[in-house]
Amino acid sequence: MKTRLFSFVLFAVLAFVASASAQIGRRFPSEKKIVPDPVTGVPLTFLTSTPAGDSKIYQTHHQWTSDGKWLIFRSNRVPGGQAMAVNEETGDIVQVTESGFQGMLCISDISMTLYFLRTQRLPGAEPETPPPPAPGDATAVPSGRGGRGGRGGPRGPTQIIAVDLAKLFADSAAGTLKASTEYEHIKATIPPEMGPPGDMALDPAEEFAYVRVGSAEAAKHLPADVKPEPAFGPRGMGAGPTGLINVNLKTGESKFIVAVPFQIGHVQTNPWNPGEIVFCWETGGKAPTRMWTIMADGTGLRPVYPESPFDWITHETVITKDEVAFAMLYLRPPLGGRGRGAGGGAPKAPPAPIPPEQAAILDQTGMDGHPTGVGIVNLRTHEMRIVGQVPLGDPGRSIWHVNGSPDGRWAVADDFQYRLWLIDRHSGEMNLLADMGHKTTAADHIHPTFNANSTKIEIQSAMLSENGRSLNIVVVPIPKAWLARTYSEKVPQ
Repeated sequence: MKTRLFSFVLFAVLAFVASASAQIGRRFPSEKKIVPDPVTGVPLTFLTSTPAGDSKIYQTHHQWTSDGKWLIFRSNRVPGGQAMAVNEETGDIVQVTESGFQGMLCISDISMTLYFLRTQRLPGAEPETPPPPAPGDATAVPSGRGGRGGRGGPRGPTQIIAVDLAKLFADSAAGTLKASTEYEHIKATIPPEMGPPGDMALDPAEEFAYVRVGSAEAAKHLPADVKPEPAFGPRGMGAGPTGLINVNLKTGESKFIVAVPFQIGHVQTNPWNPGEIVFCWETGGKAPTRMWTIMADGTGLRPVYPESPFDWITHETVITKDEVAFAMLYLRPPLGGRGRGAGGGAPKAPPAPIPPEQAAILDQTGMDGHPTGVGIVNLRTHEMRIVGQVPLGDPGRSIWHVNGSPDGRWAVADDFQYRLWLIDRHSGEMNLLADMGHKTTAADHIHPTFNANSTKIEIQSAMLSENGRSLNIVVVPIPKAWLARTYSEKVPQ
C-alpha cells in the first residue's frame, strides 16, 4: 500500500514538474554574447550560445516581432521542441508555445501576434511530440521547417493558433503567468480530410492565412486535363497534386485557391502586396520549374522565372515589393562529370532510381558554362539580373541560400562552406561578411534573413558548438561603412 501511495505521489510530482517546465511564458536566462568573426572581425551577436537545439524560422518568413525587439525561433531546450522568443537587447528568452506546433511560424508585421498550425490528436495516436533527444544530443533541428507536429496515428482537425505575444511577454516579465488559453487563441479549424496541412504563410494585412493541403483534397480541384506529375530527382519528391487554401482569420472560413500537379513547398507572401503568394515545386533539389506565383483569389498562376533545363534554381525569397531573390547553383565545371547533388558542403541525397529523361536534364544542371549566382527577378517586368557569385576558385564554390534587404540596397548569400557574403546591389561589390568557422558539419544551413530596417541579418550558426553541429541564433550587422555609402552614376572628379 505504501509503495502504491509513493508511486502515485511520485507520478503526480513528475507530472507537475513536466507541466511547469513546458509552460508558455517560461523564462530562460540570457545567453547573449558578442564574438568577433575569426576572419572578418565583424561583431557577431549570439543571442543563444548553448547546445540546446535552436534553429531560426525559415528564410522565407519574417524573424523579428512587429516592434523589432524580439526574434522568434525554434528550440529543443524544452523537451519535444517549442517556439521561443529572445529579446535582442537584454538576451532574455521566453517560451511562446506550450503544446507544440507544426509547419511555419508566422509573425505578424502589424501586431504582436504569432500564428502557427497545430493538429489535434485522436485517441490511439502516438504522443504529439517525439521523445527528447538523448543526453548530449540536443543538436537536432526541430522536425520539418516549423516544429513538432506529431509522429503518426489518427489525426484530428488542424487549428490555426494565434499567440498574443504582447500580453504573454508582459505577464512573463511580471511573474503573473496564466493558463495557455489566455494567450493562445484558435482562429480557424481545418478538417482532417484536407490534410495533413503543410506550409502556411500569413497575408500582410493579417486577415488571411494561406495553407498547403494534401493530395486527396487537391485532386478534387485539379482540372481533368491536367495529369499529376511524378516524383523528380534522386530524393523521390515533387509528385502531385497538392493545393492551397485561403483561410479567413476572422471568420474561420476557408476557400480553395488552386490545385497544381506537383508538390508545393515554401509558401510565402509578399509583405507589401496583400493577396500575392509565391511558392515552389519542391523536389529536394532541381525542379523542372521551381518558382511559382498566384493571387489569393486564384488568378495569375504562372512561373516566376522561366528557367532552362541547365538552371538549378532554389531558395527563392520575396525581398522587396516587386522582387524575388533566388539561388542559381554552381555544382561542377563544364566537363566535371555527372554529379546530381549540390556539391561542397551539401548533404548527399539518398539514392533513388531516376528515369532516363530526368537524368538527361539533371546532367546539364549547375555547370559554370551557364549563368550561376544570386538571381533577382522583378515580378512586374519579369527582368532578371545576377547580382553576385562566389569569386572564381574560392573554396565556397557556389552561393546557396539568398535574401535581400527590404530597402533594395543589399543582397546576401551563404555558400557551400557555410559562410556569409554581402552584396551592394548598386555597385555590384561582393565581400565576405562572416566566416563563422565555416562549420559544414552544422545541423542545418545558415539561412540569412534581413530585419525590417535593412541594417542587420539573422542567421543560425554552429560556430560556438563543441561538436560542430548544434546551432545558435546569431545577428550580424551590416558594416557602418556600407550603411553610410552614397552613390553617383558619374565618375567622381
